Amino acid sequence: KAPAVARHAKPGQFIIVMVTETSERVPFTLVDWDAEAGTIKLVIEEVGRSSGEIATLQAGDMLAHVTGPLGLPLIIEKVGTVALAGGCYGIGAIYPLARAYKEAGNRVVCVIEACSSYTLYMENELRELCDEVIIVTKDGSRGRKGGVQDVFADLAREGKADQLVAIGCTFMMKIVCDATRELGVPLQVALNPIMVDGTGMCGACRISVGGEARFACVDG
Repeated sequence: KAPAVARHAKPGQFIIVMVTETSERVPFTLVDWDAEAGTIKLVIEEVGRSSGEIATLQAGDMLAHVTGPLGLPLIIEKVGTVALAGGCYGIGAIYPLARAYKEAGNRVVCVIEACSSYTLYMENELRELCDEVIIVTKDGSRGRKGGVQDVFADLAREGKADQLVAIGCTFMMKIVCDATRELGVPLQVALNPIMVDGTGMCGACRISVGGEARFACVDG
């Protein structure tokens, strides 16, 4: 429950969480929110100390700090057909984008990628929003065998997408960029470098875009 965050949240934004007063400050993408109920939803992959701390919490427990919403919202426009790809935690991250693009009058195709079928999630929620959901698994246990980049390249070549958006691990987003760069369809990705304060003061998330220094936390 985070009423102030839920009241102002927009698609593409994130929050920073501290479980205790001495925990790390860790950013998580806002997956869903309900302004009326004052609640927000996150998808967290347990990989280290901080995500492990969150995983040990029980219903009714309290986080020491929840800061946000942070970052620039994604610019949502009516462009025709939008293909959204989510890999791993990115499956949750594309959910609010799918909803916003649909509300703007677009046809929405969601591509969800996982190493194996048992790690897929939020499929039903995405099917309720999207015009089409395409499943891709690395081991071929469900849907198409391969990766997001294969599906995106096909959609772009066949003229079935006017905008591409990919969210997932850095490597996944890199190979999607490589596969679609020459195909003439705009692609956006959500960079997620290490952050400290999340408000542009520390510079830890500095990246280079077109030779220009940007901060992922405030510019992305």
